[in-house]
Amino acid sequence: MSSRVAAAIDAAHADGRGALIGYLPLGFPDLQTSIDAAVALAENGADVLELGPPYSDPVMDGTVIQEATQAALAHGYRLRDTFTAVAEITRRVDVPVLVMTYWNPVLQYGVDRYADDLLAAGGAGLITPDITPEAAPEWIAASERTGLDRVFLAAPTSTDERLDLIVQNSTGFVYTVSTMGITGERAQLDAAARTLVGRLRERGVGHACVGIGISNAEQVAGVLGYADGAIVGTALVRALRDGGIDGLAQAARALAAGTIRTAN
Repeated sequence: MSSRVAAAIDAAHADGRGALIGYLPLGFPDLQTSIDAAVALAENGADVLELGPPYSDPVMDGTVIQEATQAALAHGYRLRDTFTAVAEITRRVDVPVLVMTYWNPVLQYGVDRYADDLLAAGGAGLITPDITPEAAPEWIAASERTGLDRVFLAAPTSTDERLDLIVQNSTGFVYTVSTMGITGERAQLDAAARTLVGRLRERGVGHACVGIGISNAEQVAGVLGYADGAIVGTALVRALRDGGIDGLAQAARALAAGTIRTAN
């Protein structure tokens, strides 16, 4: 089955752009507003949406996202709300929606049931930050059956053997971690991201998109000089928190201005 996420990245390239992948936590500041925010993000430049159900122990997330997800949990977010949100978002905008989730909620819900419900809601796949391909045979089988994308993470510390495994088992794109550490805005991106993308290209990666630390149009443009997509989270969550949906839309448009490709 063809990848909707890969197709969206290819469509951006055909327009002379790199892809902008925007992250928002579901349920923040409340469920309906998070749905409206995701729609606004898609309408203001995001080629792919990355939506994060709140989790009680978000080990990969920085302070801004942690605070948002804790607020969502405090307001009563439930796992089933994920599918409600994805269904409404995909009804309103034609942009592929990936769910960025830690693995335990999927396991507790049931891997096949989760895949079926995500597919029924119109979702495009999962980004799974805390599970590796060799530990995910049930998810790989479910994604093969349903056609959902499975996005694994590659880090600057990954061995060549690990990168081979990630490239072989990822669809849509490989989430290329720009730097070691948690999510958040950084003044400068590590040169390690460029090196890592090069290593992935040597291994035949279809699409490599860089995330963690990207917070402005200049950084988006810099990443898109060598990668297929730029993933932005914290800057968008901060814009939503401080300026509501209008502030988020403005931030998204500013980031999208950095997607014009200058080299690859």
